Amino acid sequence: MTTTTPGGALQALMADLKVLTDLESPSTDPAAIQRVMDIVEGWARDLGAETHALGGGTRVFRFGVQPGAADRPVLILTHADTVWPHGTLEHMPWRVDGDRLHGPGTYDMKAGIVGLFHALRALNGQWPRGGVTVLLSPDEEIGSPSSREHIERAAHDARVALVVEPPVADTHALKTGRKGTGSYTLTFTGVASHAGNKPEEGASAITAAAQATLDLQALARPDQGTTVSVGLIRGGSAVNVIPAHATLEIDLRVSTLAEAGRVDAAVRAWAPHDPRVTVRIDGGLNRPPFEQSAGTLALFEQARAVARELGFDLTHAVVGGGSDGNFTAPIIPTLDGLGAPGDGAHAQHEHVRLDRWPDHVRLLTELLRRV
Repeated sequence: MTTTTPGGALQALMADLKVLTDLESPSTDPAAIQRVMDIVEGWARDLGAETHALGGGTRVFRFGVQPGAADRPVLILTHADTVWPHGTLEHMPWRVDGDRLHGPGTYDMKAGIVGLFHALRALNGQWPRGGVTVLLSPDEEIGSPSSREHIERAAHDARVALVVEPPVADTHALKTGRKGTGSYTLTFTGVASHAGNKPEEGASAITAAAQATLDLQALARPDQGTTVSVGLIRGGSAVNVIPAHATLEIDLRVSTLAEAGRVDAAVRAWAPHDPRVTVRIDGGLNRPPFEQSAGTLALFEQARAVARELGFDLTHAVVGGGSDGNFTAPIIPTLDGLGAPGDGAHAQHEHVRLDRWPDHVRLLTELLRRV
């Protein structure tokens, strides 16, 4: 890891970020993700961490954690996977344009990993009470199927969780709440027949899917933060055939577990209007809501006090996208958005704000000293 001054000199931060960005790590390629993790694990060992590989590819790094000690550690959540496929660097290369550093996976969230390790380095072995546990996940971008169990177990063993996902786009705002996320796939089976000669003998799977789209999207309650959106629909075999097959895929966002339960019950109770059509319903809530809590707001106030001392103002927000913080927030106070400022997550203009990044590394460093 590049030598740096406390809080992270910008050139050192950029050098380490380039190392990780050059290693493309789509969620679909475990071997590529492990190459990123190997680099990060090397950084952790340089700082004296106890490191372990967990089932499914998650890595854990422990700094000053003593099993059985009265003080539980601070848990920090990171992920090494990105949404970008191999070859993205060819048309979306690493580049610096003024105070913006562009590149796939920089903002979400390789700069968060780099900033974290510069903050840990600046502590010079003076860990917060209970020490620090860092979890590096391989699959956050696809819902954390293999890492969720490890994250929840670590949360039960920790006292607070800090998430180095980026702040709210192009702001200094941290994240004190997130919507829960879910998805459903509905698979319809009808009865095929000739659309011209015997349409009455057919039972349209597409018609049932269309009815389900209208019925289930009507479950949304935007005033309560609940959105239900059919994003994909497929079906049919030919234009002159009553379609026997169709599927639709639903995106669900909820602010509370109560709303998640209401929508889930309604989706599972839905039935086609034509009894000749059957439907199979798969899916459900993937990430529980990260509901804003008094403990999380107290963490934010600590962070805001640090930011004021460093010369900038922090705000906070509840956002629609999920993170691994959704898994820890129901268990322990969780503060999200402690990564690198910028914009363009999952988009062609993804970038880190170089003029703001060092301040946020200093913020994380001081927060770790005090939390």
